[in-house]
Amino acid sequence: MEQTLSIIKPDAVAKGVIGKILDRFESNGLKIAAMKKVQLSRQDAEAFYAVHAARPFFNDLVDFMVSGPVVVTVLEGENAVLKNRDLMGATNPKEAAPGTIRADFAENIDANAVHGSDSLENARNEIAFFFSGREIS
Repeated sequence: MEQTLSIIKPDAVAKGVIGKILDRFESNGLKIAAMKKVQLSRQDAEAFYAVHAARPFFNDLVDFMVSGPVVVTVLEGENAVLKNRDLMGATNPKEAAPGTIRADFAENIDANAVHGSDSLENARNEIAFFFSGREIS
């Protein structure tokens, strides 16, 4: 069984669609192994997205991620990384397939409802950023 990290971003939390997004995961065979709602500090967001620090959108991304609470989950299942990425849809919701989370709940490429790990290695690192081993069941 693979594990992957998913973040329901501030825009989706503010819209009140947490339950609808979680249902997409569970209805598609992903188990929620851990979950918490947190308010990221600027330092947290900068550290989590450090890989993008040199990119022009970095400051806007950090500002967005600290603009409200997020819901962080560890999803578990067969091919969890790929399955979650398929459920999310394209980063730009205008390009996301109908029925994907981003097509249904995202505003634009910046406020795009969810984050998901893009590889098993990144999933392990991202999960460890938010959760201790004892928090995952």
